[in-house]
Amino acid sequence: MRAEEAVPLPPSIRQHGNSMLDRSIGEFSRFVIIALGCTILGVTSGSWSIALIAGLASYLISVLWQQQRFNRWLANGRRGPAPTAFGIWGEIYDDFYRMQRRHRREKQKLHVMLRRVQDSTSALREGIVALEDGDNLAWWNPAAGELLGLQASDSGQSLVNFVRDPGFVSYMHGDNSGEPLTLPAPGNEARMLQLEVTRYGKDEALVIVRDITRLHNLEQMRRDFVANVSHELRTPLTVIAGYLETLQSSDMAPPPWRKPLAQMEEQTGRMSTLVNDLLLLARLETSERKSGDMAVAVPELIERVAQEARSFSGDRHHHIEVDCKGDCYLNGDPGELHSAFANLVLNAVKYTPEEGEIQLRWWQDDKGGHFSVEDNGIGIDSIHIPRLTERFYRVDPGRSRDSGGTGLGLAIVKHVLLRHNGEMSVESTPGQGSLFTLHFPPAKLAQKPASRLSSEAAN
Repeated sequence: MRAEEAVPLPPSIRQHGNSMLDRSIGEFSRFVIIALGCTILGVTSGSWSIALIAGLASYLISVLWQQQRFNRWLANGRRGPAPTAFGIWGEIYDDFYRMQRRHRREKQKLHVMLRRVQDSTSALREGIVALEDGDNLAWWNPAAGELLGLQASDSGQSLVNFVRDPGFVSYMHGDNSGEPLTLPAPGNEARMLQLEVTRYGKDEALVIVRDITRLHNLEQMRRDFVANVSHELRTPLTVIAGYLETLQSSDMAPPPWRKPLAQMEEQTGRMSTLVNDLLLLARLETSERKSGDMAVAVPELIERVAQEARSFSGDRHHHIEVDCKGDCYLNGDPGELHSAFANLVLNAVKYTPEEGEIQLRWWQDDKGGHFSVEDNGIGIDSIHIPRLTERFYRVDPGRSRDSGGTGLGLAIVKHVLLRHNGEMSVESTPGQGSLFTLHFPPAKLAQKPASRLSSEAAN
């Protein structure tokens, strides 16, 4: 076995050990000198034992007196310089004095650093609120005080006493690791705030408050513009589609015009689909993020979507299978859920080659309900997956336009899921296919409605 190598001690530890050894040797030498001196003095006087006892008692009284001075100095909060002394007590006083000076310097550095942090955060336009002990106000910068209406006397109170929005209360007491919360400013409905909570330490949190009124107003203007334009386009498109249908169904159009008329009708239908999707997306964005509470029969919904997909597939002959067993019900809006399910399935039909395999599956577990659409189509590169739910985002613009897509389908799915507290996951490999899965929390699962029970009993 190889002998263990000695590990050298750090210089500071060696110096401290040497200093303590020197002090101990010095104090012991002083004790020996006193004892010898008293013994010699006692021998010359004829009573060496009394002299030795008196000398040692004097030494002990001196030590106790120095200890008492040291204790009084500590009890007084170490105010002022350490008392003067000799021997080992003088060295102890010197050490404490040096430690006191070093502590003062470090405390000054911390105060300077803290002042810089407070000055820098005070200059920020975003509000910063520090919480402690169950979301109680510990500190905030001037921007947060102005945005939330906080005053110096509010320190120590709970933040929810000043931001009473129910959504914020749920956000603070629940899992706030998702998106930031947007709500009106307390006492000023015209100002919109965005709050984000970061928890750290033990029962502590940091709240970032941003004024997004301008962005909110611009977004609202954009939504209103899209909704108004889409609504205004419906009437002329309906008129154009009607005339085109009339011309094609009659013999009024010359033969050379039949192909252009068919193309015009196709593009008009595509434009109508785009307008309808824009109107649906605008409605989903502008309405409150709360779905209906109707119990939707999942097997019937999936079967209806599958029939639409088979019809849409036409002569491409896709193999569309459904796996949904038992009575499953989902609380929500039937139209919105149908739109979300149908968009996923129709996308699979669009981007899967002829006679491709498409499987629709629904299952439930302790995490809730799940609807998946799996295909063996062209697949999607992983760099595109984070942006799939953006409006008009296309992985391959040319191919998407040829398939007749509007670029709004997955954006609609995203907003339907937001209104139903759901999430979507995507797995895809280019050339092998894709798997889109919608996840709904257990709270959205419903029991069979009483009306259905009574009707089945009657039959």
